[in-house]
Order: sequence, then structure tokens, then C-alpha cells
Amino acid sequence: MNSAACALSSAIAPLSTAFESKVGDPAENPYTQTPPRKFNLKLGTQHGDSDDILKVMAAFGVNHICALPPELEKGGDWSVDALTRKREHIESYGLKADALRLIHPSYVAKSEIQYVMMGKSPERDREVDAICDKMRNAARAGFPMVTYNLTMLGVVRTRSTPGRGGATYSTFKFEEAQDHDQLTEAGKVSAEQSWERIEYFLKRVMPVAEEYRVRMACHPEDPAMPEPAGYRGAHRVLSTVDGLKRFVALSPSPYHGLNFCQGTVSESLKNPREEIYDAIRYFGSRGKIFNVHFRNIKGGFLNFQETFPDNGDVDFLRAIRAYKEVGYDGMLMPDHVPKIDGDAEGRQAFAYCFGYIQALIQMVNEEGKAEEVHN
Repeated sequence: MNSAACALSSAIAPLSTAFESKVGDPAENPYTQTPPRKFNLKLGTQHGDSDDILKVMAAFGVNHICALPPELEKGGDWSVDALTRKREHIESYGLKADALRLIHPSYVAKSEIQYVMMGKSPERDREVDAICDKMRNAARAGFPMVTYNLTMLGVVRTRSTPGRGGATYSTFKFEEAQDHDQLTEAGKVSAEQSWERIEYFLKRVMPVAEEYRVRMACHPEDPAMPEPAGYRGAHRVLSTVDGLKRFVALSPSPYHGLNFCQGTVSESLKNPREEIYDAIRYFGSRGKIFNVHFRNIKGGFLNFQETFPDNGDVDFLRAIRAYKEVGYDGMLMPDHVPKIDGDAEGRQAFAYCFGYIQALIQMVNEEGKAEEVHN
């Protein structure tokens, strides 16, 4: 779809109606289909689909994956043929390609949608055209979901800090951040300007998502920043529970939802130990959780460490039971892990997290089966 076509579509389809479903019986669609919702949590991964990685994932029983985008690999080929080969390569190891990463959480100057985030036309129209083409090709190649980010700051952290057993924990302490007033290339952007740019993006991509039945899973901005001051001239409107509530309400489409990063949402809360479960229930009960980054933290708003799953403030058993309660049936995966001396690329740390999450999944899945028998 070229820019003129996008403009025509915008003129005849206001935001409230552009998001309405245009498709009929899922069985008649030649691309992807939304699976029936029933409780059956899955262990997933998002850290690559090379032969070496897939062999290990298959051995661990990590049978679902959010595949890396072609940009992060040699060639960057987003053609249907290349993406189909990627999916078939993944499936040859017994894994299911449940998702494909579409837009990485990059700093605005390095983002593939920098003009969308800056609000500059006609450059942003061309960026959205390219994203729509990638969405079409992903659906045609058999990927039922894409994950993406809408951020100007990327992932913000301060100096790492010591953790359990000498591990190093990724950390954010707002009081230690040195560049509060250093504007990004976007300059000062108000909260409402940010919302306008988000709505512009959604208004143009959601009709494609609905036509091709590909779910769009948006990751929250990581981490939340103080309001109304903002940070570096930006306001992270997609970093809080209230902001995400407004975001999911922008479209009633079943293809509009969240790559629900439990760690990032916890970072926005003053007391994640008690508050995160209601956030899971709110978005999960509305069918807006499409994927879960299952990460723990110590601390909360403006001061936190990323931890192993068993030594953060959030009770992972209570959290996974909340996903069960709302009928979530997708992937849970570790996204970041602490660093350990001698653990190249975090392989052992990730193995620990996979095993921990797998045990929780097996337990609550069995609980669900027992409840079905009892009822």
C-alpha cells in the first residue's frame, strides 16, 4: 500500500470504524487464525532461531518462539519466501513459530519508525507503508503475531548493581540518571503529541492486521518516568497501567493487544508485590495479553533491579495463577537475565529461568486439568 492509498483509507475510515473487523469466518481466511482461548500456558523464547539455539530449546521443551526479525540477521530479507523458510526452519526442530519481532525497542534516532515517533510527514507515511508490507508478508509466511515497540528512549538503565551470589543485576535508579534534561532528536514532545503519533500509527496498521489476521502485540515503554516532568523531553505514555488501559481502548479489534512485559509493568508500580496481579487480571480478562515477558524485579517505580524469577518482589506462583484465572493461553518467556561471571551470553542464567518457568507452567496446567475433571 503506497502513501496515497494510506491517505485515502484514512479519509474514508475514521479511527472509530477503521478498527472494526472486516473479516468473516476464520476458517475461510487463507492466512493466520486466532486459536480458541483455553487455559494451556506455553513456555516460549525470543532469543534467536539458529541451529544451535533451536537444538537447545527443543531439548529443554521450549516449544514456542517469538522469532528474531530479519534485520538482526544477515541479509534482512522480509520477503514471503525468506520468512517462510525461517518458519519452516524453526518447525523442523519441533518448535512452533508463534510470533515474529517487528519493531525493536530502539532509541529514536536509530528506530525504523523514527519519523512516526517524531510526527514528521511525509517520511512517517513511508515508514508505515514499509511496516504494513512486513505485516502482510509475516502473515502470508504463517506467523500469527508480530511484536513491536513505540518508544523514543529505548530501554533506559543506570549503573548495574550486585545481586545474589555475586551476579550483576540490571538496575535503574532515577536519581542516578545523568541526562534528565538532554533532549532527544525529537525535541520536546508532550504526552498528547505522543498519543497523536500512536493513534496515527494504529489507524494505519490495524486495518492491515485485521485483513491478514495477524495480532499486533505492543511492548510497554521501559521503564516508567516521573510525570508531569517526563524524561529528556519525552513522556512515556505507554509505561504505566493507566497508559496501557488507554492504549488498548483505542481499538476494539481482537488483533490489538499487548506484549505484556510483567517486569516493565512492575517497574511502573510503587508496590509491585501486591499491585501486579490486578494488572494481569485487567488486561487478561479483556483478551489483551498476547504474549508475556515473565521477569521479576526488586523495588518499583524509579528504583529497581532485574532479578532471577525466584528472588524478586513478585510472587511468580501467584502471578502465573492470575494468568490462569483470566484464561491466558499464550507464551511466557524470560526476556532479560542477570549476568554471572563466566556465563557466556547468559546461557546458564537463561537455562535456570526456563527451568523455573517450565516447572510453574506444568504445575498450574495440571491444576487446571484437575479443576476441569472436578467440575
